[in-house]
Amino acid sequence: MHKAEWTALIISLAGVAAGFLVAVRVFEAVPHVEDEMAYVWQAQVFAHGHLTVPTPPFPQNMQVPFVVDANGQRFAKYPPGWPMVLALGLLLGIRTWVNPLLGGLAIWLTFRLGQKVFGTATGLLAALLTLVSPFFLVISGSLDSESWSLVLTLSFLIAWVDSFDLGHVSMPTGEKHSLRWMSVSVAGLSLGLLILTRPLTALAVALPFFLHGLLLLWRGDSGVRLRVLAIGLISLLVGSLFLAWQYKMTGNPFTNLYTLWWSFDRVGFGPGIGLEPGGHNLYFGLQNTKALIIDTNKDLFGWGNFSWLFLPFGLWAVRRNRATWLLTGIFISLMVAYVFYWASALHYGPRYYYEGIFALTLVSAAGILWLAGSFRAKGWRRLRVGLVGLVLTGLLSYNLAVYLPARFEQIYGLYGIHPSQLSPFLTAQARSKTPALVLVHVQKSWVEYASLIELEDPWLTTPFIFAWSNNGSVSDADLAKQYPNRRAIYYYPDQPDKFYNAPR
Repeated sequence: MHKAEWTALIISLAGVAAGFLVAVRVFEAVPHVEDEMAYVWQAQVFAHGHLTVPTPPFPQNMQVPFVVDANGQRFAKYPPGWPMVLALGLLLGIRTWVNPLLGGLAIWLTFRLGQKVFGTATGLLAALLTLVSPFFLVISGSLDSESWSLVLTLSFLIAWVDSFDLGHVSMPTGEKHSLRWMSVSVAGLSLGLLILTRPLTALAVALPFFLHGLLLLWRGDSGVRLRVLAIGLISLLVGSLFLAWQYKMTGNPFTNLYTLWWSFDRVGFGPGIGLEPGGHNLYFGLQNTKALIIDTNKDLFGWGNFSWLFLPFGLWAVRRNRATWLLTGIFISLMVAYVFYWASALHYGPRYYYEGIFALTLVSAAGILWLAGSFRAKGWRRLRVGLVGLVLTGLLSYNLAVYLPARFEQIYGLYGIHPSQLSPFLTAQARSKTPALVLVHVQKSWVEYASLIELEDPWLTTPFIFAWSNNGSVSDADLAKQYPNRRAIYYYPDQPDKFYNAPR
């Protein structure tokens, strides 16, 4: 590798380390939101070689957030792509490392993409901007699916660039045939896996390339047309497994599993969609877009309201580059696609736009370098380099010293979840009471129950299993009868170190 590649590798490894520190210091290596809890649960099922588990008695009392029941079976409402990857992390005993490792890979792929389409300097600077991005660091430390879908998006885009010679430097002539078909395979597989991970995001990512593909079919030669069709076919074959998944779960390939948890959780406009009276509509979609853009501006680089600062200059600098409009088209397409979804989900930042973060970092990097001019400049032109460097250093310092600490503090203990809530069940005294059914009397919030299911497996065979007391019409006594070989323990979160043998 050349010096630039070694530098990019160091930045990528720093991204792995930073993501892991966020995972263990900010998120304390436990799920905090319903999505993560469902992903971890489904990953456990996959890791044991199963797709579902039998529905337990009184499922409303034994629920797991965003895990649903149908036809006597229990499974997460989410597509299988990310839980499959997370399951591999569980099997290797590195659950907490999975997203940090993917984050580091995303930095490397951002560098490679930038190197191919804009040049090495832009790729390196974009990798550095990604490393210090609050948006990137929060997602890399979580257990959510976006890091994996970002890697797939970048892999797809790089493979598309190679397949159709859109890069800054073309492939060597002698290697074109074999490498192009390898790129075609990678592009199709990546997009297909993205469908299996985040279908609406995959649709948004694919849209600019679908339009470009139509242009290539019209103007290209037979080889170009064949590659376009091959990418489409491979992605559709792999992506069709999503319909197979839904068929296996429900008997209908077109059943939206999200609606098994909330009937209103659908994409589109109209009555019965979303939480607003009369349903989701264009106005509410644009309001969500406004909130996501505001959050992107804050969270992208942590420069207050100035994360967009270098984007106009970057767009001007790369306006004639053939790949620019594909990169930026992904971000624009994500914005359009999520107008049709009723939720905004800002707890981890504007994560619906996360798969387009590289477009913002690469174009910003191009803008910075365009403003700075040549590093070999002399005289007053050298001052230009110094001024841009000074401004950038100040902005990066503000992010690291002011914005990032405040952002991490904001999400530390999100929803009041801490691993310390598990501590009462890890003592020798607690273990002496196992196997036990813990009847959790929720007093303030669902997290008092949900934070504890980290200690149970999907088959309810762990020393402790947990039931949400009074979450429905079932009595504690009836719940206990379902588990005659377990001691019934009554647990009240306001007295976390006490276990009661009867209701207090």
